[in-house]
Amino acid sequence: MTITMQPALQQQKTLPAGSLLTTWPCFTEVMYLLGESGGFRNQERLWQLRSTGRLQLLELTVAETDSMALLMAQYRNVPMDLADASLVAVAGSRNLRQLFTIDSDFYIYRPANGSVLELVR
Repeated sequence: MTITMQPALQQQKTLPAGSLLTTWPCFTEVMYLLGESGGFRNQERLWQLRSTGRLQLLELTVAETDSMALLMAQYRNVPMDLADASLVAVAGSRNLRQLFTIDSDFYIYRPANGSVLELVR
């Protein structure tokens, strides 16, 4: 299977100014995919986003982690992976509504509070 991250790498350049928030599970998954699609050259770009403060890694609370397990069970037929669950749980608990993703499953996912996520593409 060939994995390409070029669409995401190009789209991230058009995001609004300011900090982007993510979780460790999501950061880990993206780092893996970047390594598969272009090696350290692509991974280094993600590290640079973090080191400059453009990308902030959020620490998950116990409640968010518990919510992740419930979300993964709820969406097991989609399915929902750990990284996706972490983003949906954080969005729900911290009242975040905008989400940058190229994953179309986020049109289906809803935080526990039932709100709709606005996908930025």
